[in-house]
Amino acid sequence: MTTNDLRSCSSQTSQKSVPEMNRFGEKDIYARARAVSPYSRGLILAPDGKTVLDPQPSNHPNDPLNWSRSKKHITLFTITLISCLTDFGSAIGIPTVIPQSYEWQRPPAEVQHSLSANIFCLGAGGFVAIQLSEYFGRLPVLLVFHTLGLATGIWSGAATSYDSYLAARVLNGLFSGVAQSGGLMWIKEIYFSHEHPRMINAWAGPVIVSPFIGPMLASFMMTTTSWRWPFWLYTILNAIALVLAVLFLDEPLFDRETPNAERLDCGSRWQRLLGIPQWRSRHLRPGLLSCLARPLVILNKIPLLLILLWGYFNYAWVIGVNTTTAIWLTTIYHFQPVSLGCFYFAALVGVGLGQIGGHWLHDAIGRWFAARHNGKIEPEARLLLSYPASALMFVSLVILGLALQNTWHYMVIAVFYGAQLCGLEVAITAISAFIVDAYPEVPGETGAWLILVRTTGGFMASYIQLPWVQRDGAAVALGVQAAIGGFTTLLFLVLSFFGKQIRQWQGPVNV
Repeated sequence: MTTNDLRSCSSQTSQKSVPEMNRFGEKDIYARARAVSPYSRGLILAPDGKTVLDPQPSNHPNDPLNWSRSKKHITLFTITLISCLTDFGSAIGIPTVIPQSYEWQRPPAEVQHSLSANIFCLGAGGFVAIQLSEYFGRLPVLLVFHTLGLATGIWSGAATSYDSYLAARVLNGLFSGVAQSGGLMWIKEIYFSHEHPRMINAWAGPVIVSPFIGPMLASFMMTTTSWRWPFWLYTILNAIALVLAVLFLDEPLFDRETPNAERLDCGSRWQRLLGIPQWRSRHLRPGLLSCLARPLVILNKIPLLLILLWGYFNYAWVIGVNTTTAIWLTTIYHFQPVSLGCFYFAALVGVGLGQIGGHWLHDAIGRWFAARHNGKIEPEARLLLSYPASALMFVSLVILGLALQNTWHYMVIAVFYGAQLCGLEVAITAISAFIVDAYPEVPGETGAWLILVRTTGGFMASYIQLPWVQRDGAAVALGVQAAIGGFTTLLFLVLSFFGKQIRQWQGPVNV
């Protein structure tokens, strides 16, 4: 459907009917036909003639929902690339610990503190970026933070002492998480609701696999070069991403409730890159203090808290396995750097299978649910795939523990290492689609909380994993982790049976 088509349809549409359709996060996006569905009367439909577009686009040419297909996809590609570099740059420091400890005459355990500090700061920095994005605009905040992330990446590779390197890694964590924390926000603002699961799946897959690509490439590179070259690679990729952002990204922040007559001139694209129109129109948005408080306001929503609790523990065990796999494989199976690098292909295969399967499964679940509920799909329907995905994660953890405890063949570890990530890819897409549909007013804030619980959970797991395994054995430690994850998955049952009633009782987010 072209922009002109949208404008002509929009002139016949009452924009005031749209919030009613959104009221408690219910998505009437699979209405079958205008003639037979009361939900589609007077509303703009997708090109298939059946799907009601939600949110309804305005007739303004700068509305991101009216962007061309190619512009939307290159925006998603650029945001995904910048998001991937967050964990790629963090995990690239895993295999560099040993050569750094030799160079600076520090114990490996002390050098590894830089990794834990970087992981923790990723969530905190991305959280602040989301708060500022609501006031200053998405695009200028992303460019500023990404530029500072590029600078601290250069500093990391050029550091001549451990203290300098530690400072660089801390600051790099603070600045490089901007796109990853805001990924859901960008997807929500440029795509329609029925497209969200597919686009979240396309964004989440590379993000999940990125912390495995980093150490894989670093392991290969360090067989012939110094530990600094992985960071130079990280710097080069950051520079490419910055060029793509400057050339192709545009401001997605758009208030459809403001009449066109009251809307300020959006300016030229280079002005939007600098944040000039965003600054001039700041009086149309909440004040700075309100924007800073937005992430805290949503914490009274029970469904969101339950999702965050699941994310904290289940992300933690995945990160715990990732940060300790290299140690297990080198000490138990005597892997060399090249063999270790090859092992990480298991992660690529696992996430790839989850992404390919999820591309169709999430849409299929939506169509199946809508066909049985008068063309309506509720946010809780997005969680259906999280049950088998979570079960796959927990079974994989148990078998990983048994394999390490009993020194089974390393291919068993590779298979279930990948299977755990396959389950994570499907589950994360499901819960991300749920929170975007349930609380469409705050996609950036909910996404930032997801990233924050992931990084804090990973920070916790990276500290306790090795001592726990050394004390109780891998079978017990990973078995207990699987049991904790299984218990938190029971929270999905609460949402599946009572989630809608809880959301109606608490009402929409007031920001």
